[in-house]
Amino acid sequence: MTPPVIAYTGSRIFDGTAILEGHVLLASQDGSTTAIPLEALPEGCPLRVLDGGILSPGFVDLQVNGGGGIMFNDAPNVTTLATIAAAHRGLGTAAFLPTLITDTAGHTDAAIAAVIEAIDQNVPGLIGLHLEGPHLSIARKGAHDGTLIRPMHDSDLRRLLKASDRIANLMVTVAPESVTPAQIKAMSGAGIIVSLGHSDSTYDTAMAAFDAGARCATHLFNAMSPAQARAPGLVGAALEHSAVASGLIADGVHVHPAMIRMALAANIGPSDVFLVTDAMATAGSQIASFILNGRKILRDQGRLTLADGTLAGADLTMPQAVRFMVNDVGDPLERALARATVIPALLLNDEPMAMSASDMIWVNDDLSSIRWLTDL
Repeated sequence: MTPPVIAYTGSRIFDGTAILEGHVLLASQDGSTTAIPLEALPEGCPLRVLDGGILSPGFVDLQVNGGGGIMFNDAPNVTTLATIAAAHRGLGTAAFLPTLITDTAGHTDAAIAAVIEAIDQNVPGLIGLHLEGPHLSIARKGAHDGTLIRPMHDSDLRRLLKASDRIANLMVTVAPESVTPAQIKAMSGAGIIVSLGHSDSTYDTAMAAFDAGARCATHLFNAMSPAQARAPGLVGAALEHSAVASGLIADGVHVHPAMIRMALAANIGPSDVFLVTDAMATAGSQIASFILNGRKILRDQGRLTLADGTLAGADLTMPQAVRFMVNDVGDPLERALARATVIPALLLNDEPMAMSASDMIWVNDDLSSIRWLTDL
């Protein structure tokens, strides 16, 4: 083991599973970190004493539409991605998937090319791409532009399969009504992370899509067929299928805490509920409005809406989501942190959770302040 250059003490440590008390975090010269009991601290090791709080891996966000005052859809290029990455880095996010909302085929091509270039340039935190649409349901379009929503054609599938050769973590949100099980199987077989969302599908249709290889549900409860007594819908299928993980927008606007508690209790498989921000251009900025596909999105007291009141993404950061899960939902702190870090990371083909010093954050005890370990 490379000799440690510093030991961080005075804080609890979240190791991805549990919150460790009475431990120190050793940061080695190669950037690796190790949590050890305080009594095992090597003699003479330099100490950095922290004022309480928790040391944790940085957040992993699989649905980031924008940040720093700009949307990925606005200008899908490396400059935009760098701006979004910097905004979310400032909010404690170590790894994220920039997300393109339903748009034209030309915009999709530009987004794919931009992400490939950004990965080649090592834009900090960028680990892949999430394409949310255009193969969705008009009935559950939410703030997506209905004129751009359409079924998946062979040319669309070829575009995605080609992109997956260059993008290790490619996530695609589709409605099972707009794709075939064979298309889902082809995407999944190529390593694409297929998620179901913006769908009005029946329970049986959703289960068939999951059986074909879809592994996730996009923003559980929102823009999907609900669970009802005789029609479980996509919600029921996502919560019942043992291989499915569900993204969740935990802001108190999109989903009531009681519904979240029901979802956590209903989850029966090895997969689990994970947190996403569904962040828009407002993340890391003070802007009061922005434009999406030619429509104005308004920001008001934690809500982002179209003029008709339709929710349009979320005005949410990952620290806020973790606080909401702990304080309003009653999730244990270690589970809430896991939902923002290791659980989404496990869905990725190129897992970023190496616990390196450059990707570790310090959060204070009430989860209201965040700093990167390397800045302490």
